[in-house]
Amino acid sequence: MAVVPVSQIKLGDRVIEQVFTKRGSLLFDKGFTITPRELDILQAFQVPSVAVEGRWEAAETSAAKNEEAENASVPLPTLLVEYENVLNLFRKVMFSLRSGGALPLLELRTRLESLLQHADQYHVLTFTPRSINLRDYLLHNSILVAMTSYQLAKWHGLPAKDWIPAALGGLLHDIGNAKVDETILEKKGKLTHTEQEEMRTHTVHGYQMLKNVAGLNEGVKLSALQHHEREDGSGYPLGVKGDKIHPYAKIISVADIYHAMTSPRFYKKQASPYLVLEQLQTESFGKLDPALVQTFIQKVTEFHNGTLVRLSDGRIGSIVFSDRSHPTRPWVNINNTIVNLTLDRSLYIEHVINSLGS
Repeated sequence: MAVVPVSQIKLGDRVIEQVFTKRGSLLFDKGFTITPRELDILQAFQVPSVAVEGRWEAAETSAAKNEEAENASVPLPTLLVEYENVLNLFRKVMFSLRSGGALPLLELRTRLESLLQHADQYHVLTFTPRSINLRDYLLHNSILVAMTSYQLAKWHGLPAKDWIPAALGGLLHDIGNAKVDETILEKKGKLTHTEQEEMRTHTVHGYQMLKNVAGLNEGVKLSALQHHEREDGSGYPLGVKGDKIHPYAKIISVADIYHAMTSPRFYKKQASPYLVLEQLQTESFGKLDPALVQTFIQKVTEFHNGTLVRLSDGRIGSIVFSDRSHPTRPWVNINNTIVNLTLDRSLYIEHVINSLGS
């Protein structure tokens, strides 16, 4: 492997590491082959270099120096800086809680509020943390659920006073996992029945950990308990139905399912965001609040025409029309040929590359 300046890559080269924009959004996943289209996109996003399979070592040293100089002059986007601040704090908090430490609520809330001040830079379908260690899945999931819950509460018309608490409920919804055996949390294979039952206890553990914390409203506490409850009573731990589930918990359930399915795990790869949205729409019937699901899907698929996407067959094109009655299946222009995903159900959007300039 060699890290090669984009100016020196050749058609047919295989890129073997993920490629990110300067703002931290994932541009390409690893394992793609350079074609004229990919080369144009790399140049348009001003990507300095990429990791290429089987190229000369001298290029690696040269490119590394070029990239180091480039990165030194390009500060991280504020959203990513604040995200990593929350991540580092939350990692310490979870470690402390495992040892019986107290929850530093004020510090967590302050950090979260600093992150959410930049929520206008956050797009659910395109935001990617700089690096994800699979051992940190629960940390990332909690922060992403917090950010998405904040947006969904806002989109769905909840009063402004509920936006931060909904986000805080998202951040703390899985806090009870601090009391679950780490070997179960990190198991790569299918859980046994006994392990599944222990995993489910995180909801009760979470509520027990939060119920006496001063400064938390009841909705945040109930979110830890109820985020796996379902509208038809088929959830856990209590099997309560829709009208007994707190609105924050309903919001967090939608965000949690989305991020759980679109994030890499020890035992599975992440799924296409668009496929997950379609599954939310069809398979969650009776399980999740349908109005919340509808709001979520409509809002996260609101892309401007010209947004670059990669289809499931590897082709890259731009969105030219979105039919709001089929929000996950827009029309895509690929080399002046229109692909109507509403009609061609064998294809789907695998990845949103982002608008130029992102």
